[in-house]
Amino acid sequence: MSEPRNDVPRNTDLPERDGAPRQTAAPRQRQTRPSTRGGSKPRRGAPVAGSRTGAGGRSRVRQAPVPEPQHISRYRRWYGTLHPSLQLIGLQLWMPLFFIVGFCLCYVFAFHAPHPHDVPVALVGSDPTLVAAVDKALPGEYVFHVVDSLAQAKRDVLAGTMAVAYDPSTNEVFKASAHQFQVASLVPATLSGVLTGIGVAAPTITELAPLPAYDEYGTVAMYVMLAWCIGGYMVAMFIGIMGGPLRHRVRMAVIVVGGLVISLITNTLAGPVLGAIHGHWIELVLIAWGWIVAIGLAVNGLSYFVGRFIAAPAMICFVFLSMPSSGGAYPKWFMPEPFAWLNHVVVGSSMVDMIKHEIYGVGPGFGRGLVTMACYAAAGLVLMFFGKAWWERRRIAAIVGNRTTMFQDAQTANREFLGRQRDAELERHGLTSTETGTLSILRDEDWQDERVGGDVFTGARDGLEGQVPQTGRIPVVRSADRPGPARTPGAGNGPRTRPVARPEAPRTEAARTAERAHGRHADR
Repeated sequence: MSEPRNDVPRNTDLPERDGAPRQTAAPRQRQTRPSTRGGSKPRRGAPVAGSRTGAGGRSRVRQAPVPEPQHISRYRRWYGTLHPSLQLIGLQLWMPLFFIVGFCLCYVFAFHAPHPHDVPVALVGSDPTLVAAVDKALPGEYVFHVVDSLAQAKRDVLAGTMAVAYDPSTNEVFKASAHQFQVASLVPATLSGVLTGIGVAAPTITELAPLPAYDEYGTVAMYVMLAWCIGGYMVAMFIGIMGGPLRHRVRMAVIVVGGLVISLITNTLAGPVLGAIHGHWIELVLIAWGWIVAIGLAVNGLSYFVGRFIAAPAMICFVFLSMPSSGGAYPKWFMPEPFAWLNHVVVGSSMVDMIKHEIYGVGPGFGRGLVTMACYAAAGLVLMFFGKAWWERRRIAAIVGNRTTMFQDAQTANREFLGRQRDAELERHGLTSTETGTLSILRDEDWQDERVGGDVFTGARDGLEGQVPQTGRIPVVRSADRPGPARTPGAGNGPRTRPVARPEAPRTEAARTAERAHGRHADR
């Protein structure tokens, strides 16, 4: 039989055939790395870090340089004196602070006063009087684009490149509420006021793409997009926070499978369950799956560089900037900068356009959305390729330099605190935990749990008033110590407890003081 690969000597007390104890050689120092599992290239035979082979095949070990001690600031030393759980809470309070600041700077700033600017209007033919009147009454708000035919003007309105179209020959305004409800409501009313001001009758409003009754204000696409974005970035966010050592294929498998599950759930709830979308279930599942995977890859790539703070860039890119710039609530012609410009690059605008094109047949089509999706997925793959190596270099440098972060120190302190708390809790019940994790009885006589008889409302047996308990001690009595016939081994023959009457002997003042402190749970 071949020698074990890990070169660990067998531990046995069995004698050899001659009756003498077995002599085992001292373990040899490993000079090769164990082969890796999976499909990676075998590394058997590669030298171990820090070892060198000299002349004659002898190994010469080079001592690694002693790292300089990590500089600990006064604030960090003070913070380390706090309760471990309080340290962990304090180190996570950046997230609610970041959330409220981002919400105010992005949502409140973007939506508190939307105002039209450079709204494109298709003008069939020419009408210099209308153009001059609009420029005078509403300077900088509307831009007229002359088109040759009414059919072209209608196509531009349905595609979303034009807000509305106006035909002076018939005094008719064409709009598409399914593409943008706010534009279809505000722009025709504004043009009607200007036309009546110059002596022209109120125009006729023609709807090219009406909204259905189950999406009365056209906001379903925006909220479905938001659900897809949040699902995509949260899956990758937790991978980045807790899955640092995972391989690329494992991370990508989680993103792909998680994206499919989220796509199925969101589209099932929005469609068949809530009735906000009728039909197009399979198409929307595929669109959502692709977007969630693309967002997940991008966030996963970023997580190598920012670590546990991945929630910050993820929410900035896919929630705080994406939602106001998406055009789902207000079009880019109503949003301030930089949100108007970000409409061209954020995922929200492409996702809303794809959803509206699939459900209502409006918008620019799938071409722009697929290109944006591919760009985000490719950026994520590039970040993953370079980020993994960068993360591993930083990790090795931290290990070799014996450097830790405040969060790691807080986690270590909290783990030790919970271990001590567990041991104290076991000791209150007369138990102790061994090195192997099994429980054993701490002592059989003169043991008492000060909290026996309590409940979830009043706490311990002496309640909330802190009175001296009136119950006796509850020692552990083994079966062998009981009088009477011996019992056979079996289930239910372990140690049991029974109340023992308290003796009526007179007690000293010191005994009363000690018992009073014990009853009030001074140790807690």
